[in-house]
Amino acid sequence: MSLYSLLRNNPNPSEEEAKECFDGNLCRCTGYRPILDATKTFANNTHVKTNDPSENHEPQENVGCGKADCCKLNNVDTTFNHNFSQINFKKYDATQELIFPPSLMKYTPEPLHFHSSKVKWFRPVNLEQLLSLKAEYPNATLVSSNTRIGIVTKFENIKHNVQIYVGDIPELKSWEFKEDGLSLGANMTISQVQVVLKEACNHYKVLEINLKSLSEIIKRFASNQIRNSSTLAGNIIVNSSTSDLIPLLLSSNSIFSLTSLQSTLKKRYNQDCLESSEILENIFIPCSISLDHNSHVQEAFFAFGGMSGAVVRAPNAENFIAGKKWSDENVLNQLIQVLYEEFQLSFSVTGRMATYRKTLVVGFITKFWYDVTKSANIVELSPDIENSIGEIKRGVSKGSQTIGRPEKGNKIVGKPISHASAMKQATGEAIYVDDIPRIESELYSALITSQKAHAKILNIDPSQALKVPGVKGFFSAKNVPGHNSCSHDQEVFASKEVFYVGQIIGLIVAKTKKIAQEARDLVKIEYEELPHILTIEQNSYFSKTPQLTRGDVEKGFEEADYIFEGEARSGAQEHFYLETNASLVIPKEEDEFEVHSGCQNPASPQERIADVLGIASNKVTNVLVHDEDIIMTGQRHPFLGRWKVGLTKDGKILAYDLKLYLNGGGTTDATILIAQFALLAADGCYYIPNVRFIGYPCKTNIISNTAFRGFGQPQAIFILESMLYKVAERIGLDVNELREKNLYMEGQKTPYNQTLDNWLLPSVYQQVKEISKFEKRKKEVEEFNSNNKWRKRGLSLLPIKFGISFPAAFMNQARSLVHIYLDRSVLISHGGVEMGQGLHTKMLQIASEALDIPINTVHLMESATNIVINSSLTAGSTGSDLNGYAVHNACKILAERLKPYREKMPDKSFEEIVKAAYHDRVNWSANGFYKTHDIGHNFEKNEGKIFLYYTTGAACSEVEIDTLTGDHIILRTDMCMDLGRSLNYALDVGQIEGGFIQGVGWCTNEQILHFPNGNLLTTGPDQYKIPVARDIPQDFRIYIYEGAKTNIKSIHSSKGIGEPPSLLGNTVFFAIRDAILAARKCNNNNALVILRLPATLELLVEKKDGEVPWVIEP
Repeated sequence: MSLYSLLRNNPNPSEEEAKECFDGNLCRCTGYRPILDATKTFANNTHVKTNDPSENHEPQENVGCGKADCCKLNNVDTTFNHNFSQINFKKYDATQELIFPPSLMKYTPEPLHFHSSKVKWFRPVNLEQLLSLKAEYPNATLVSSNTRIGIVTKFENIKHNVQIYVGDIPELKSWEFKEDGLSLGANMTISQVQVVLKEACNHYKVLEINLKSLSEIIKRFASNQIRNSSTLAGNIIVNSSTSDLIPLLLSSNSIFSLTSLQSTLKKRYNQDCLESSEILENIFIPCSISLDHNSHVQEAFFAFGGMSGAVVRAPNAENFIAGKKWSDENVLNQLIQVLYEEFQLSFSVTGRMATYRKTLVVGFITKFWYDVTKSANIVELSPDIENSIGEIKRGVSKGSQTIGRPEKGNKIVGKPISHASAMKQATGEAIYVDDIPRIESELYSALITSQKAHAKILNIDPSQALKVPGVKGFFSAKNVPGHNSCSHDQEVFASKEVFYVGQIIGLIVAKTKKIAQEARDLVKIEYEELPHILTIEQNSYFSKTPQLTRGDVEKGFEEADYIFEGEARSGAQEHFYLETNASLVIPKEEDEFEVHSGCQNPASPQERIADVLGIASNKVTNVLVHDEDIIMTGQRHPFLGRWKVGLTKDGKILAYDLKLYLNGGGTTDATILIAQFALLAADGCYYIPNVRFIGYPCKTNIISNTAFRGFGQPQAIFILESMLYKVAERIGLDVNELREKNLYMEGQKTPYNQTLDNWLLPSVYQQVKEISKFEKRKKEVEEFNSNNKWRKRGLSLLPIKFGISFPAAFMNQARSLVHIYLDRSVLISHGGVEMGQGLHTKMLQIASEALDIPINTVHLMESATNIVINSSLTAGSTGSDLNGYAVHNACKILAERLKPYREKMPDKSFEEIVKAAYHDRVNWSANGFYKTHDIGHNFEKNEGKIFLYYTTGAACSEVEIDTLTGDHIILRTDMCMDLGRSLNYALDVGQIEGGFIQGVGWCTNEQILHFPNGNLLTTGPDQYKIPVARDIPQDFRIYIYEGAKTNIKSIHSSKGIGEPPSLLGNTVFFAIRDAILAARKCNNNNALVILRLPATLELLVEKKDGEVPWVIEP
């Protein structure tokens, strides 16, 4: 819809405009690159590449237009390159779009008034009507786009009893070029203002500095969707201290017209200037004045947001600079000191980041000083300063994917076939739980959750909620007919005690979702608060402490030339999937329940529902909104690693002693398993003869953390690589040389006694080093850093290995059911869950290949426990391995039944063969089963094979940071992954890019924060930032390893790829660290860089110690 909106307004956009139209869209799957590439095809300067031109690869197959007799195909069969005919796609032609309905274009708004027992709503259509209503209802809320009011109504429970809609008042949307400035209607949208400002800059020429600055600010204002609806007045009247617009309007001496029935007043900005009967009619932005000729400051206005409860001026700094000479750098240093003293923020300030905010003031005034110096030609700047004062510019990103060729003999497997549900998802036709048509008498539920981190439940009173019309019932622990348990230490409904904020206590059921949510807030719960624990450092543990040892660590330390100790810490991460948890339960006959649910393991809820439920009387739907989902569901575990390492003078690591602490939350969930997996990954790609790894799962009073992409391995790799960087710096050895001296080689054993065979990692690592031109770019980075005072670049190259298999042998099994129908169509069912990763598409390919039939004749039934029983969860990058073999085995059974008929009827169609066999009473249904052979590890004894194989890879990332602000950009990432014999290169590349960007988010933007009372602060996109399209590498190059293909015992010798690339997000973190190190060296600061993950903007500045923070990172 974002793209369509752009094309309707601009049929011939540039690549830059095409990119910017997605600045408000979020994606957790693709890594944005394929979306942006598709968008570029509508741009008028498109240069989309699919292969690196510097590499000598065979040209890609020409798929033509999709017609079988296309003149461009040269007899190439295109059936296998896409699941839908390309002839259905027409070139976009704006002239063929439906016109806007004339009746609506001619529609003239009339005054409206609606009212209920709770609210009065008015729509005036001119200024006079609005002022009359405001006089009558002075406390009425003015509503235009509702971008703010909807939020405070939901999250702050603020009621707006009288609302006046002002979106149809022409006087508030007009604008005018005046002799000395620009007048803007207060109710113009930000997008409309942006268009006018562009014209105004041309109109006012040399006096357009204020207007140009406002235009630049608007580019950063929220997102495209918000700019299209949010208004000037809405942003100003809310008076947020973090407003994007108010600082500029305040510093430019803008004038606000405040109008009532009695008068119109002209005032400069003041947070208390608006009376209750007044409205903001327009804003006048004066043109800037020219500088005097002797570079002395006549008058200055400094305005800052985020430094107080509202946007504030800096009067002390303004008075100090008046009359001073701008070119005197001593004046700049004194000005910085004045500003630093003027803004005294305590570390516990609401909104956090006190040190960072003060540092930003210094950074901004420094940039401003030199920008004015340059633009006014006051003095000539030195090159290192001139190169650094601008902002980091983000251009249109580009990507290339150098993929392998399908194996000879394969007709379908290995082909880059499109995702089977791509069209439905792109057009909005895909059906999710919340899209299932409503059933008569269907009810809706809302969950009542704990508001305390740790407390006894003294009383639950739902009486007021039950009085609400439409409420059908309240359920809690006492209403559970079966076992009130969903794991050994977690209740379905908390009965006597709650252990974290968000723990479920009860359930309201009502006729509508809105009624259920309103009634939920009326349930009264009486608590007795108990002491709570939030962080790892508070030393609260679960009983199990998994361990993994090899050799003699103490002896290794004795033989070492160097011994170092240190620690590294990584934060949590929210899943932030776009479809929240949802379920629809429909009672059937004889205590049967039909459950529709978005989950990764259908067998598990089936088992638990059977254990918990009695007989329900209604159909009930529950769909969580995003903030509820985030509060109530687990996240990636925060880790603290404390390490001790011994190594020789030449860089050989002899001993590694590691203690891993992970914050598990209120119940064990998957914490013990994740601790074990983290220990299994703690060696990374390096052979260390003596290791002692101990995991300490911590029990705290936050939501129970759970399985997340990577399952503890990204954290373990981060801690290991942090250690390598610190050790390398201490002994004066290049970190990459240290890595290469310790890389695993073929035939060596891991600490868990698994021999590394088919070990391609050294070759993969070397390939990335070569294709990224690492050594050459390393020198270029050093040169850049020497020529830039405040802009620094960093470069990082990392290898990874990721073991594929579930740790418990019994979980490595799968089942399938395949039918062949008389019309030649084939229906397959399997136990895996499609989550966007393309699992179903790969299963279609496997079935098509095994049965030797066209893929368009194979269809798939969504996962269901009454069709395929006892399925394993879809996780750990095992989905294709397990379910693929199950489907393959079922199809091979059917292929054997087909074989004699195909031999007897070689010239007959598949449909005719199937019918002939049917008349011979051949069974055209087959069950497939698969279990992974030769695995089964005993963690206590440290024996037995745990992984079927390893997916390996390496990546090199280069970043640039602005040390004055903390802003950063990923300039380029080169990544190579060993996929074995890929089932579908297109899908696997998508997983690589999406996994990597999610890993980048964990390392940079995404920070989970709690209030000291245990409540979660980061409950939505306002506070929790996942990567957006502008955050991906400017140059993103993916290579599929094309060395020797090994024969592994997986389906078609393919490798799981969903999780491994997320580990390589660490390359961006360590590239940032490398840039910070360069900045410190520039300032003759040789102290070790201690940087915790995520490397958010504020964490690039060292925090002040000894004060109580406003928020806590667990």
